Amino acid sequence: MGRDPRFDILFDPVKIGPVTTKNRFYQVPHCNGMGYRDPTAHATMRSIKAEGGWGVVCTEQVEIHPTGDIAPFIELRNWSDEDVPALARIADAIHSRDALAGLQLAHNGMNAPNLYSREIPFGPADLPVFSIYNDPVQARAMDKTDIRNLRHWHKSAALRSKKAGYDLTYVYAGKLFGGAMFFLSRRYNQRTDEYGGSLENRCRLLKELIEDTKDAVGDTMAVACRISVDELIGEEGLHAAEAQDIIGHLAEIPDLWDLTLSSWDNDSQTSRFADEGYQEPFVTGIKKLTSKPVVGVGRFTSPDTMVRMVRQGILDLIGAARPSIADPFLPKKIEEGRTDDIRECIGCNICVSGDHTTTPIRCTQNPSMGEEWRRGWHPEYIRPKQSDSKVLIVGAGPAGLEAAMMLGRRGYEVVLSEATRNLGGRLVGERALPGLSAWGRVVDYRVGQIQSMPNVQIYRESPLTSDDILAFGFEHVAIATGSRWRTDGVGRRLLRPIPLTGQDVLTPDDLMAGRRPKKDPVVIIDDDHYYMGGVLAELLVREGRKVVLVTPTAEVSSWMEMTMEQHRVQARLLELDVEIVPHRLPVQATGDEITLACVYTGRTFTRPIGSLVLVTARLPEKNLAEELEARRPEWGDTALKSVTRIGDALAPGTIAAAVWSGRRYAEELDAPERGLDELPFLREVAGLHSGALPWQARS
Repeated sequence: MGRDPRFDILFDPVKIGPVTTKNRFYQVPHCNGMGYRDPTAHATMRSIKAEGGWGVVCTEQVEIHPTGDIAPFIELRNWSDEDVPALARIADAIHSRDALAGLQLAHNGMNAPNLYSREIPFGPADLPVFSIYNDPVQARAMDKTDIRNLRHWHKSAALRSKKAGYDLTYVYAGKLFGGAMFFLSRRYNQRTDEYGGSLENRCRLLKELIEDTKDAVGDTMAVACRISVDELIGEEGLHAAEAQDIIGHLAEIPDLWDLTLSSWDNDSQTSRFADEGYQEPFVTGIKKLTSKPVVGVGRFTSPDTMVRMVRQGILDLIGAARPSIADPFLPKKIEEGRTDDIRECIGCNICVSGDHTTTPIRCTQNPSMGEEWRRGWHPEYIRPKQSDSKVLIVGAGPAGLEAAMMLGRRGYEVVLSEATRNLGGRLVGERALPGLSAWGRVVDYRVGQIQSMPNVQIYRESPLTSDDILAFGFEHVAIATGSRWRTDGVGRRLLRPIPLTGQDVLTPDDLMAGRRPKKDPVVIIDDDHYYMGGVLAELLVREGRKVVLVTPTAEVSSWMEMTMEQHRVQARLLELDVEIVPHRLPVQATGDEITLACVYTGRTFTRPIGSLVLVTARLPEKNLAEELEARRPEWGDTALKSVTRIGDALAPGTIAAAVWSGRRYAEELDAPERGLDELPFLREVAGLHSGALPWQARS
């Protein structure tokens, strides 16, 4: 199958300064939770993006100096020549797959609390650092010596980038991460010297950094400027009109303009709150200000949208972070006419959580993300089958679908049995909740792939017993029967059931099955702290119910800080007049009253209740697996060799965890047994340093 001619324009080469990219697909810089700690894993991940057809593959932001240290976040470092081998490993890996390698230099300025280096942060003014954890750290106002030093460090880092073999490097002035943005900002920059005041003065440092970088490496490397075009806070912040003035002022100095929103939570909004291409109004018109190519993002997964962005003169290059994570082979699939095989990003931001938790990146749609080197997983390929064993998978939720798809790719004969009519497990209900329709792509992609596999059979409305399974003759059985929400209130903070008398009690399972509370007010107890409590509150209030959400934390859906959407959930519920009751846990519910206790003081409060919705914890559906295990003595009379619980049936977790569990089962079936002391994955261990600091050696 060949490429659709409509998409030919996406494969035009684009000249960026002294280099030329083979197509318009540009993996913009994105964090990954591996950085300097896991350089080979990082390099392998980027190389697979290049293998998948991205014309440019960039690193994340790369610290250029200890005065711009953003620990605890783990990013790459370009502090000295000691960092060059790790940086070069990544560039070499990208080049090995015929893509240009980009490195985003970053001095985070007032965003860097310098918790690791303990250097004093600096920026345009004496102000507290702008950091996610409200670190008790203040930045000092930079003097002229500081500015000269910063320019020197940035130039030196650019030269090291060249030494490491990169084709493109960055001057970062976006998202309130790049330190130069604080100088652009009227609210942070209140200087009265030549670096403050007028727009020309506030642009001065950025202009100098770009010019310095081009002077140092511009003969062979392209120099990009990443800049934010709106902070979405009105006149107080950097806004579209002012950003256009800045870009117009510096129009021809960099080789490429990389456009973002600020800060990161605005630039990477989830599908619950923003559609594909939501940034279009903010980047439209920028190309008219410069002859240099422009790249922008918008969670693009539709080739038609990509083509329109180019043909309408909005962008020259199709930027992507999250879509390139969900499907590193997106460009190649478009090129080969396989658009139905694209594994579309669902916009859940579980990938972002890796950076916030300083753990390797993960993806709901692409369980190989972050596992390319350490486990040897690939997004498109998997080793062939090792036997003629037949596999039964019980349950067609996220774990079961992933296991069936990947075992099918290995060549095994697979039967996928689903007790209900609908495939998708928990996602059958969850994709119908407010804002979560894109999550259904997890199901749609896998069902579409499986339906084209002659060796995988799906049986709907086929509940199975242990007698059935023992009689079938399968060698391996995966139990992917999911989980159910608890009805007793046990969760994270409450480890014993809540005394309930005469209550109308529902769970998320009930609501997703169509049951509704009998009376108002509906009190939701959220001891889960991810999306479910907030999204059910939204569901019910949009149906006209009076809703009270009770949580032991200070904010609703508190773990969604990790996906950068907690503040949006909180705002939406407040706008919908959901009553939020923080710092409270239920003690008991009797009749029309519920007693709540303060998590700090223990003081109790009684309030009216009509119905109760418990969003606390889940229990794995493991009865079938336990029945089969109890009948192990009978296995000798059958073909059965293994019964394995996967996904939520093993331990309820995120959808990403369930998909990952299904992939792991498919990868490890028929693999040699691992020794008890053998690690399940590779890791890199830092070398031990025996020397002294150079200045100490000289003293």
